[in-house]
Amino acid sequence: MVEIYSKALNTSILVDRLIGKIKGKPNGPTIVFFGGIHGNETAGVFALKEVFEKIKETQVQGTIYGISGNLKALKTNQRFIDKDLNRVWLKENLSQLENKTNLNNEEGEQQELYRILKHILKEEEGPFYFIDLHTTSSKTLPFITINDALINRKFSSLFPVPVVLGIEEYLDGPLLSYINQLGYVSLGFESGQHDDLSAITNNVAFIFLSLIYAGALEQGEVQNFHDYYDILVNASDKDKEVYEVVYLHRLLKTKNFKMKPNFKSFQNVKKGEQLATEENKTIESPYSAKIFMPLYQKKGSEGFFIIKKIHPFFLSLSEVIRKWKMDTLITMLPGITWMDKQRGVLRVNLKVTKYLAKQIFHLFGYRNKQKNTTHMLLFNRERTSKKEMYKNLKWYKRVS
Repeated sequence: MVEIYSKALNTSILVDRLIGKIKGKPNGPTIVFFGGIHGNETAGVFALKEVFEKIKETQVQGTIYGISGNLKALKTNQRFIDKDLNRVWLKENLSQLENKTNLNNEEGEQQELYRILKHILKEEEGPFYFIDLHTTSSKTLPFITINDALINRKFSSLFPVPVVLGIEEYLDGPLLSYINQLGYVSLGFESGQHDDLSAITNNVAFIFLSLIYAGALEQGEVQNFHDYYDILVNASDKDKEVYEVVYLHRLLKTKNFKMKPNFKSFQNVKKGEQLATEENKTIESPYSAKIFMPLYQKKGSEGFFIIKKIHPFFLSLSEVIRKWKMDTLITMLPGITWMDKQRGVLRVNLKVTKYLAKQIFHLFGYRNKQKNTTHMLLFNRERTSKKEMYKNLKWYKRVS
């Protein structure tokens, strides 16, 4: 066990890898919450501990897990020790991990988490839900990030907070991207600024709503359901829009980067507005849009993102295209061929894509993840999504 400290609560708790597990009545979902994948983001761990202390086994349908992420980093309140634990979940890393003996700190943490994840998927019953609780270094509305699959869109639409799509195009190796590749519902929830008390309060509310929406708890069993819902409505300023990441300012050396003070996520910025300095050069916004997750901490490789609202018409259109599997039509364009049709992987000639808007590929469900000098690979989450597991559930059949 390790002792972790919350500045917001001015208190410490002892936690192990398993914060809590409740095995309730059979024929229910399996819901897995992760807290503290980044060691300076303690709010999720404190919130999970609070929730597990409030829930009784007799109330639960299915199984609920609460799992601590980076225990060594949580103990020292650092984002990570050797390597970011939320940037290492790549198949090539995992294939080497189990037989590796000389491990750095995060490889040891990942090895344990990977074994737990495989055990859950082998021993528990679906439908499965995976939720990763985070906080940010800047002020922010609470929000959800998802890989752009319909099962994720539909489940996240239940919550009264903004949803951000497309971050998987800009990050390599997040835990939830790996889980989503396996086909399961997976959401990231960013509850607020690291040391704000509201970050814990928002997490508690989100956890309870998740348990209700997934069917692990009956709404009537949660006395404060409407209070939890209202907490998130108010914290998000009633913003329930869907946004898309359109730009990332990636860092090579964090120590040479400095955001201008007082930016917060979802704040409007203008094209050309000074946002930061790096290597004594001014960094300006490339768009008139909203800034997202500006970096105000020493560790991290993403300086800031820019996001834009997606019009509901395009969300609806993309849903129709994906339901009817019209993505096959895109291979009729020159320079676009299947690399792996079953997994939904396209190989695209870069000479072609420069004439096609990225949004066209997004409509058909494809996101860019790999590129060389002549070609890129586009991945379609719908073709690996385990929709059969969720299609008869009320939230999946619900009209958004």
